[in-house]
Amino acid sequence: MPEMPEVQGLVDFLDERLRGRTISEVRLVAFTALKTFAIGPETLHGGEVTGVARHGKWLDVAITTADGERHLVFHLARAGWLRWYDEVPRTTPRPSPKSPLALRVVTDAGTGFDLTEAGTRRKLAVYVVADPTEVPMVATLGPDPLAEDFTREALRDLLTARNQQVKGLLRDQSGIAGIGNAYSDEILHVARISPFAQTRAIAADEDVLARLHTAIGETLRAAIETSSGKPAAELKDAKRAGMRVHGRTGEACPVCGDVVREVSFADSSLQYCATCQTGGKVLADRRMSKLLK
Repeated sequence: MPEMPEVQGLVDFLDERLRGRTISEVRLVAFTALKTFAIGPETLHGGEVTGVARHGKWLDVAITTADGERHLVFHLARAGWLRWYDEVPRTTPRPSPKSPLALRVVTDAGTGFDLTEAGTRRKLAVYVVADPTEVPMVATLGPDPLAEDFTREALRDLLTARNQQVKGLLRDQSGIAGIGNAYSDEILHVARISPFAQTRAIAADEDVLARLHTAIGETLRAAIETSSGKPAAELKDAKRAGMRVHGRTGEACPVCGDVVREVSFADSSLQYCATCQTGGKVLADRRMSKLLK
């Protein structure tokens, strides 16, 4: 799943290519992807793109139409992606349960992009709205962790609001916007914190709180810098190449050399280094037993 750094990379990539262009066509191919009906995709035809923005992990293409400002807002979910064309294929895409294509956008220059989704679990979501806050998941997003007002005290407030495992808080989009499974692993490794450390205990320890706050900013900014300027097709590989522990089970920790370990769940997993993060204690895989305290 693309997270904030990759989404920001897509925002920069699209903004450079779409801003000032006129939308010739928005063709919906997978009808289940569209979550709104009051404003149809066809109302975007003839509109001018005024910019591309990000809300957490959501992308927002702002378009000025004859009826006012409209927003094409979409979330790529776990298996979705964006495919850019310098020249959009001339063949007309047709709905098919075997096709990954969900939506095609074409500009007056013949450029454009497809939204695609692999697999059978269709989670990609597309909204056409007058204001991005009309999208329920956008309206309930927590603070952006790279915003100026995301201070150490702001993080402390989030940590103390409800006592929970810190991994869960970092992934909760209503808590902090834009961080997912991969970058929460990376942040906690940089901060030298167990993924199952309790949030209120972190908030009560000034040193640990400071490490977490610094790790969030440094990890995300470094990943955004890596993504910046890369074509959409290269962003996934750039993300994987930059991971320290996430997705690297069995490999050596780049800091201490210990083996990177994993805890698996029903539909996801996390990676961590016991030496760096848990004082050498190995966390039990929840498929087999309860978490070691």
